[in-house]
Amino acid sequence: MSALLKPLLTLALLLHTALSLEIHFYRTSCPQAELVVNSIVKQHFEKDPSVPAGLLRLHFHDCIIRGCDASVLLDSHGDNIAEKEAPPNLSLRGFDIIDEIKAALERQCPGIVSCADILALATRDGVALSGGASYDLPTGRRDGFVSSITEAHIPDPASSIATALSAFQSINMDISDLTTLLGAHSVGFCHCLFFVDRLYDFEGTGLPDPDMDLSTLDALRKKCPKPVSTISNISSDPKAFINQATTTPFHLDNSFYHGVLNGEAVLQLDQELAFTSLTDDLVVRYANSPRLFIHQFSKAMIKLGNVGVLTGEEGEIRMNCRRLNNKNH
Repeated sequence: MSALLKPLLTLALLLHTALSLEIHFYRTSCPQAELVVNSIVKQHFEKDPSVPAGLLRLHFHDCIIRGCDASVLLDSHGDNIAEKEAPPNLSLRGFDIIDEIKAALERQCPGIVSCADILALATRDGVALSGGASYDLPTGRRDGFVSSITEAHIPDPASSIATALSAFQSINMDISDLTTLLGAHSVGFCHCLFFVDRLYDFEGTGLPDPDMDLSTLDALRKKCPKPVSTISNISSDPKAFINQATTTPFHLDNSFYHGVLNGEAVLQLDQELAFTSLTDDLVVRYANSPRLFIHQFSKAMIKLGNVGVLTGEEGEIRMNCRRLNNKNH
């Protein structure tokens, strides 16, 4: 393929996606769809303010593998081990919320609303409930047929910016999108397993990460004692707020970027944002402008939600988000 032809094909694919999805896609086929999604997400948020963080992570892990086709929601079946069983996905949550929404919509509009759209809409509503904007989200996605543990290659929290950027570029996202979407780490918890090396044995030195703020290091060590063995069950691993730079860890805002600049980032990937020529300028701009961050975060979420979508006659509309309509497909 020529160097000229490849970007033209990429542009054509993006234009196809943009034209295939529509704002209020279900306005005639299931007019109450978005209201049902919003109502159920709000009910869960009122009981557990960490729900938006869980939905954000679930949505991202879906879209980065095969695109936003709800493949992460599928259970293993027969000899096929689904992507949700991959180590990076074992701590995902929010499946029960998606199941509840799907059941409600199946009662109201059987076979109409896709699981992929439910996940994208639920994430959008979670963002708004946690302090972000309620952005206009195009819908019309359909659900994929394939989910395999062998394809679940996701950058881990200890990845370098270069590694994470490579993964983003593979789905037509860029360094600005990466820097912006990492702002989702302003909300929620993180298991100690994902950053404990920074507290006690950074890069095999036997010492903590020298770039970490000392008061943050002390606070995290109290939450995450030095491990004596590998955690075999992620649910038993202690957790800490992923944003140590705020007193409102369930509120989506630009405080995350203040933490990055002050050495308070919990994850190694996040802290690296302050040290690369490609990201440091945007980090400073977001730290200085909460409105800019919220606006750009909405744009990046819409762009993420467009990745690799199935539309028209592609895929299917699952009756149950955990399994294919025809298990022999």
